[in-house]
Order: sequence, then C-alpha cells, then structure tokens
Amino acid sequence: MYIQRGREPGRIGRVRLSKSGRTLFYGELVLEPISGGYKANFIDRAAGEYYWVSGPRADGQDTLYPGVVEIDGDVREEYWRVVRHQPRGANAFHSLGVHAKHATR
Repeated sequence: MYIQRGREPGRIGRVRLSKSGRTLFYGELVLEPISGGYKANFIDRAAGEYYWVSGPRADGQDTLYPGVVEIDGDVREEYWRVVRHQPRGANAFHSLGVHAKHATR
C-alpha cells in the first residue's frame, strides 16, 4: 500500500488488515478509516495524525502532489516486479503526483 502522513515523503509498504478489513496495521501504526477527510482517509487515533493510504499505482504517481516515495526493503522486489512491471528499481522514486499529472496534460 501507499502510505503518507501529511507532507512527509510517502512510503510503499506492506500493511495487515483487521478481521473486518477496515483497520490497517503498518509497523506500530494502527490506522482507522475516516470519512469526509480532506487529503486523508485514515487516522492514527493514538497520535491524532492523519494519513492518506491507497493501493500502489502502476504508473508510480502515488503522491497527491510532487514528492518522494520511499519503498520498504521487504516489499521492494515485489513492488517493482508485480506493480510496476519492471525487473528491479531503486529504494525511492519521485512522483509527480496525481494532481500535477492531470495539470500537465
């Protein structure tokens, strides 16, 4: 999944789902869904921090706006092979962002 807190660099990492499939677990984070959030769809209630979480995109434009996307080591090979359809790639890459991508058409 693509995970980003605020304006920090986003990450591609493996998440676990709760039995209901609504709560996400990423490392020590427990992310609960929110509705009606602006640029956020999950919250870490323990810290009161908002996150944007989505499936990784094959075109690599995962960020909302231009930024760096880091890839966790345990998913790096699988990400480049399965999601991006490339034999291998870097530990991080620059995303133009979904909004910037549309603006440049």
